[in-house]
Amino acid sequence: MNTHVYVIGTYTTPFSKWVDRSFKDLTRQAYMGALADAGLQDGVRIDAAWFGNCLMSHFGQTMIGGNVCFVPLVREGLFPDRAPIINVEAGCSTGTLTLQGAATAIRAGDADLTVALGVEKLVDPDNQTEVFRKFSQGLDCLDPQDWQEEYSRAGDQLGMPFEPGPDRTVPMDTYAMQARYHMSRFGTTQEQIAAGAAKNHNNGALNPNAHYRFEMTPQQVMQDRMVVDPLTRSMCAPMTDGAAAALVCSESFFQTLSPQQKDRAIRLRAIGLSGGKYRNLEDPSLTATAAQRAYERAGIGARDIDVAEVHDATSFCEVYQVEMMGFCPPGEGGAFVGGGETALTGSLPVNTSGGLVSKGHPIGATGLSMCAELVTQLRGEAGARQVDGATLALQENGGGIIGFDEALAAVAIYERFR
Repeated sequence: MNTHVYVIGTYTTPFSKWVDRSFKDLTRQAYMGALADAGLQDGVRIDAAWFGNCLMSHFGQTMIGGNVCFVPLVREGLFPDRAPIINVEAGCSTGTLTLQGAATAIRAGDADLTVALGVEKLVDPDNQTEVFRKFSQGLDCLDPQDWQEEYSRAGDQLGMPFEPGPDRTVPMDTYAMQARYHMSRFGTTQEQIAAGAAKNHNNGALNPNAHYRFEMTPQQVMQDRMVVDPLTRSMCAPMTDGAAAALVCSESFFQTLSPQQKDRAIRLRAIGLSGGKYRNLEDPSLTATAAQRAYERAGIGARDIDVAEVHDATSFCEVYQVEMMGFCPPGEGGAFVGGGETALTGSLPVNTSGGLVSKGHPIGATGLSMCAELVTQLRGEAGARQVDGATLALQENGGGIIGFDEALAAVAIYERFR
């Protein structure tokens, strides 16, 4: 069986505070946008949809979110009658897990055309504090003493007591502790983290879909309001609304496309997954395992990647993930990012979209927005933020928290093959 999987259409809404748009509005925009990008007149040949969301329950829809959001599309004949819609929730890695589900159905021979779609609304002007609180549900709510004790021990070790605040989510505190550890062990500096943040804000200024579209200097980043030391507001992803989608197809469906459609198709070479565990701060994270699995399945190595999107929920995460992806040795992420290697003109451009800190982080849609950015790069359609000659791309997307790991990590590799 031929197991090639192709991404033939992507779309991301602008990420912003869409208080006046519903989940169904954003779903429609992303779905129709992906169809248009693929050059398809309708979705009647779609076999199934994978729908990602995490916090729709805050707005009253606890279950079957995707099925509900697709009701208008089915009624209007835009999505096939009786095609299944599978709901996916994996914390901040949800978007990539929808892509993995859609691709797996094709590799298994169960489908020829599928759609992965993620949507999130994180802005609630009437009760934003409750949205912050719900982020803590991405940790163990059955035995919360486990992670509270873990973070208290680490905080004492690092000289920064674990004291969550009402103005931030608990993950920000965990990232700050990891940053402090990295700084103490490897000499990483706040200036290096700020350089990565400024680089991403400058990339975001070139991205019409980014939540924040303004340039910053490292000095401005460091002078911004402190969220939790050493992370300032400009180093942290904003609360954002938005949706993104990707259409993926089999080899047999690909062969029915026009030459123009085939020319814009991007091959999905591999997706590697890994599960989180309670680990010591000095141990590699689960993302290193996910990356190794993706590299092995794609038959390539880290040195082959031309452009990447990594999960910078804070700007320290980029420093750390370039190490976990194998782009530089452990402990050298600060110098790698701070020295400009991940800039648009660097040896390995990372987060050309602006990353989560500038583009925004609507958690159910984030992974698919990474997909859209990398597909755009590999097509050569990224305009002012285009990476010259890119043929292989990587995305890293993690979600949920188990100690100092994410609960699940996904690494996807894409290829321009023509």
